[in-house]
Amino acid sequence: MPIYEYQCKGCGKVIEVLEKSGSGEHVCPDCGREKMERIFSAFGVEKGGSRSSGSCPTGTCPYS
Repeated sequence: MPIYEYQCKGCGKVIEVLEKSGSGEHVCPDCGREKMERIFSAFGVEKGGSRSSGSCPTGTCPYS
């Protein structure tokens, strides 16, 4: 199961939730508000590294 990140629309608290589909309803643990928005997670994104690693064969990747 993937981990999804949600941010509270009231106080801005970000939580991580392990769930099947990413469509669950969640309550903010800080302020109790029920409106939480799923946000993009940067999980697995790495900046930098060697161009010879094969991850960017053309050498034009903005993250290398």
